[in-house]
Amino acid sequence: MPRLSRFLLISAFLFQAAAGPLVAGVHGWTASGPHGGSVPALALAPSQPAVLYANSDGLLWRSDDRGETWQRVATLFPHEIVTVLAVDPRDPERLYANPSSTGLARSRDGGVTWRTLPFLGTRDIRSFVVDPSDPDRLYAASPFRNGEGVSFWRSYDGGETWAAAAGWTESGWSVFDLTTDPQDPSTLWIAAGGGGVWRSPDGGDTWQGSGTSLWTKAQDMVDAQLLLGVDIMTPHWEMTYGADRVMEIVENDFKGKLDFVAQNIVDNEWEELVFKPYSLREINGVPTAIIGQAFPYTPIANPRYLVPDWSFGIREEKMQKTVNKAREEGAQVVVVLSHNGMDVDLKMASRVTGIDAIMGGHTHDAVPAPVVVENSAGKTLVTNAGSNTQFLGVLDLDVKDGKVRDYRYKLLPVFSNLLAADPAMNAYIEKVRAPYADKLGETLAMTDEVLYRRGNFNGTFDQLICDALIDVKGAQISFSPGFRWGVSVLPGEAITLDHVMTQTAITYPITTLSNMSGTRIKEILEDVADNLFNKDPYYQQGGDMVRVGGLKYAIDPGADIGSRISDMELDGEPLDPDKEYAVAGWASVQEQPDGVPVWDVVTEYLRAKKTISHIALNEPKLKNVGDNPGLSAGSLS
Repeated sequence: MPRLSRFLLISAFLFQAAAGPLVAGVHGWTASGPHGGSVPALALAPSQPAVLYANSDGLLWRSDDRGETWQRVATLFPHEIVTVLAVDPRDPERLYANPSSTGLARSRDGGVTWRTLPFLGTRDIRSFVVDPSDPDRLYAASPFRNGEGVSFWRSYDGGETWAAAAGWTESGWSVFDLTTDPQDPSTLWIAAGGGGVWRSPDGGDTWQGSGTSLWTKAQDMVDAQLLLGVDIMTPHWEMTYGADRVMEIVENDFKGKLDFVAQNIVDNEWEELVFKPYSLREINGVPTAIIGQAFPYTPIANPRYLVPDWSFGIREEKMQKTVNKAREEGAQVVVVLSHNGMDVDLKMASRVTGIDAIMGGHTHDAVPAPVVVENSAGKTLVTNAGSNTQFLGVLDLDVKDGKVRDYRYKLLPVFSNLLAADPAMNAYIEKVRAPYADKLGETLAMTDEVLYRRGNFNGTFDQLICDALIDVKGAQISFSPGFRWGVSVLPGEAITLDHVMTQTAITYPITTLSNMSGTRIKEILEDVADNLFNKDPYYQQGGDMVRVGGLKYAIDPGADIGSRISDMELDGEPLDPDKEYAVAGWASVQEQPDGVPVWDVVTEYLRAKKTISHIALNEPKLKNVGDNPGLSAGSLS
């Protein structure tokens, strides 16, 4: 196998590896010149390895004896920055450089004279490759896309004309570095996106959360995933489109393109796997297994009638067997792509051995650094990257002798307002939304305050939904599910149907109005609270506390089941356990007859109100949580 040499720029000089003593403060390296300045670019002539070129403070230097001596060739580009030099693999006199004013230039006489090449729309070319098998075939790349969304170009005529590299612009990735395969020059290796050759897994909750996803039965997001280049995913809300629709997508749209993995979904009759349990592939030459862990409580938290023949669950024992099998098949790294929730992942990591990392998608809180969990056979990293593409979680693993030796993790913020839209994706989104644009763009009301979702116990958009249910349905109390998705609306913005659909677009949206006793109301609150705060993470179903309108109450999250809810009041009076109250709700997991969907209730309320202001956020009084670091001093008892 050919050895790849890499030159290291250290302390603004070139150094040559040596077995001698410490020289110039760098052990094992000796100064090789040229002296007198920083060296941001260096190139070796492949056809004559003794020939080296170096750019030092705007001067081009050449060595014909492997760096022993250097001769000044010319002033390279006065007052410009050059960070890339490349030499034709067959002709040591043919050079390429990246002057900061023009982007690219070429010399045919060893750097004495230079000719500017066509401008590619960016002056920030950081990587350049000449094809060893065809010196007229060139590749150039930038970590920043130009005005046309291009960051990777190719030329077949020595740089006279350039075009976007086929297939790359559609991926949406920028290019940080590239090189050809020394054994197969037609193969390019690319360092893309967050650094390194990496793949993009999808942790679930992707196919829903908008009007277009609902009305196209998830097709809009399925095609977006494929365009984005997602390789692997595991599900949760995807299941609410029903088993038939899920299988249609997996067996047709995703076939040969995207692995839909879940080790914990089996059929009810034979307990056979419904989907692949994991995907085994090489990542940077390392055999890596990515195991899918779907949301374990899908048939409980979401309607069972949508997936009647499938069984879910945590399936810890089965997870251990899956990890072992992946290792037996050659996996040196095992990563679980999980929709368990952070607490469940932490417990699983302490009990299942052989997992190097669990990357979760159910807990919508961004975890800035992995939690390192020890178990009987080693350690497992557990992390979550938040939701709504606010962050990109980048995990780099150092693998040596078949084992993970070290890691680096970065939670990269995505500043969407500073990133140019990818042209291909932007065009796709506009195409998908076009048939619904007028409908979605309808202004329903204005807001004077921030409308948001994602408090543990309530949010202003949740409160708006609760208020709408009480007003339109004629209820005394309202319940709204503690979902953790939806687009915020800023003060002064128009509230459109598009906003409402991002908060409510599910496949079981029917609103209800029923009479419930005070006892039954408490039972419902206690049941939801136990799903969230059970002391055993394996009994926690995730999500946030049900949102409540009209009713005041207190909650002690650390209390035992049945004892968490207290001090229930309606209109200043204690709730009577035996009295019945009119309660409105939506998103029942029980099959419902035809009725009014929640978005119709909310739009009717908004049209009547015209302006939303001074929302009275109804949150419970919290008991015995004063030492909880995740809470502020407000609402504590």
